[in-house]
Amino acid sequence: MSSMVFCRGCGKEIHETAPTCPHCGAVQSTALASAAGAVMGFTDAIKTCFSKYATFSGRATRAEYWWFFLFTFLGSLIPIVGLIFALAVLIPSIAVAVRRLHDTDRSGWWILIGLIPLVGFIVLLVFYCQESKEPNRF
Repeated sequence: MSSMVFCRGCGKEIHETAPTCPHCGAVQSTALASAAGAVMGFTDAIKTCFSKYATFSGRATRAEYWWFFLFTFLGSLIPIVGLIFALAVLIPSIAVAVRRLHDTDRSGWWILIGLIPLVGFIVLLVFYCQESKEPNRF
């Protein structure tokens, strides 16, 4: 008897033994990802985040989130164009943060805790660093 699970990348239903998602190609197991050498890299994370520009559903791995975070941080440091760059990546940054919260089995609304000075930042940092949760509602 086979059962269905949800893709770690797009959130669509797939077979539990599928090594990758037939819809988005996301690797489904961290053990498989390491063995296959398919851990998401810097350019893959940026491509994925821009291809899901305003997609708030689905999940984002730690690698995807932190590589995109590094990209946005470095891009904002560029003099003069840093502000324009930061505005251009604002929506994908929020979207990947929400998908990262989904990957830790939390609602995307938890992002609003970041509005609480200092405490909110620390709570979100802990959430973003946690491992993926299986089974997962998202």
